[in-house]
Amino acid sequence: MAKILVVYATDYGSTKKMADEIVSGAGSVDGCTAESKAAEDATSDDMESADAVIFGTPVHMGSPAWKIKKFIDTVCGGLWMENKMNGKVGAVFATGGGLGGTGGGGELAMLAMISNVTELGMIFVPFPKSSPGYANGGLQWGPCARTADDKGPIGFPDNMAEPARCHGANVARAAKLLAGQKIFD
Repeated sequence: MAKILVVYATDYGSTKKMADEIVSGAGSVDGCTAESKAAEDATSDDMESADAVIFGTPVHMGSPAWKIKKFIDTVCGGLWMENKMNGKVGAVFATGGGLGGTGGGGELAMLAMISNVTELGMIFVPFPKSSPGYANGGLQWGPCARTADDKGPIGFPDNMAEPARCHGANVARAAKLLAGQKIFD
């Protein structure tokens, strides 16, 4: 049984809603279980027991939110030092507001998290353009939902549920294939 963990930060609840959709998609894959945890509640034990970890964040000035950065620095740093995440599956997603198609900075925030995923020795799963709903807010790095405009929060858009579930299922299938494998020495 492959275990998928979604670790996220959220400001207005939209990133949590996207995390819930990703968990739904990952859990729909036979032989996989999935759960989500807020960054401030996730532990190194949660990370070590997972076969895949999907990191999610709202965009803050073109960067991941401080809560996800704190999680990466405090929890993931120790795992990196001991090579505890090598060969596990990793992926990312984001929500963003402001100006621009996905809410300015979505790609930069995801790239920052991808850097951490790969630094941990994880195998990154992208979001292919052939994925259902990609046109609604997909980037090759992961789904990115526009959840605010120049007037403020607008919530999690209904048309992003399908791409989020698809991303969760893609990651779960990869985790299922690689679970228990010794990928790196």
